[in-house]
Amino acid sequence: MSAEYIQRLERAYASLTGKVNFSPDILLVLGSGLGDIASEMQVVASVDYKDVDGMPISTVDGHKGRFVFGYIRGAMVVVMQGRLHYYEGYAPEECVMPIRIAALMGAKVMFLTNASGGITYPEIGDLMRITDHISLVPSPLRGENYPRLGKRFPDMTKPYDEELGEIVDNVAKDLNIDLKKGVYIQTQGPNFETASEIRMAKMLGADAVGMSSAIEVIAARHAGMRVVGLACIVNPACGITDATLDNVDEGEAIAKSSEKIRALVFDSIERIKEVL
Repeated sequence: MSAEYIQRLERAYASLTGKVNFSPDILLVLGSGLGDIASEMQVVASVDYKDVDGMPISTVDGHKGRFVFGYIRGAMVVVMQGRLHYYEGYAPEECVMPIRIAALMGAKVMFLTNASGGITYPEIGDLMRITDHISLVPSPLRGENYPRLGKRFPDMTKPYDEELGEIVDNVAKDLNIDLKKGVYIQTQGPNFETASEIRMAKMLGADAVGMSSAIEVIAARHAGMRVVGLACIVNPACGITDATLDNVDEGEAIAKSSEKIRALVFDSIERIKEVL
C-alpha cells in the first residue's frame, strides 16, 4: 500500500460513514449473479460505489456495485452487491478496498460467495464451502503496511474459520443440501483457463477455480476478520468435459440453486451472529 492509497482509503471510509450511520457485524460479499439476495434483507440504506469518494466502481455485468446496509435474521450486515476484479484493470489493493472499509466500520466476519468453475465438482449448481485457497494474483498487502488495518505479516494457516465453517456445514445438513468442501484457486482472468492450466490447478490441490475471492480473504484476515466462503459451481472448468466455455450463463446456473443458496446464507448468518 502506498501513502496515496491509504489516504484514498481513509477518504472513502469518511465519505461512506458520512452517508450511513451503521456498524455492521458481518460483511456479505455477493458474487456474480447472486446480487438479488440483498433484495430479501431488511434494508436500512444503500450507497453506490460511484457515490463514495475515492472508491473504484464495478464494471462487470451482474455486479451492481453498491453497499447495502441492513439486517438479515437480526444480524447487522453490510452487503457488497458486486465486487471489484483484478481483470477489470484494478490493482489488488483497489479490489479489496470495500473489504477494508467494512472492517473499519466494525465488521468482524466476512461471508464470501462467488461463481466458480468446477474441477473436482463439475456439476452445475453444486455448492462448495471453501476450506483453503491458492492465489495466482499479487497480494493486496504489497507495499507499506497500514497498522490501523493489521500487522505486517498476517498468519494464513487457517484463513477460513473452522467454527464458522462448521456452522455452515450444520445448516446445510439441516436443509438437506449436499454441500461440498474444497480448495479454491484464484486466477487473473478475464480469459478462462486452458485445459493444461486446469490440470496444473488440480495437481496443486484446487477443487474450484475463479477470478476473485482469494485476495479478498487475504485483506479480511489482515484486518482480523473471520472468514467463511461459499462457491457456486456455474460451469465445469476447461477440459473437465468436452464442452467449450463460450456460452457460460452464470445467471441461469445460479437461478437453478438460488433458493438453496439464499436459505444456506440466511440461516448460516442467523447462527453466526450468535457466536460473535
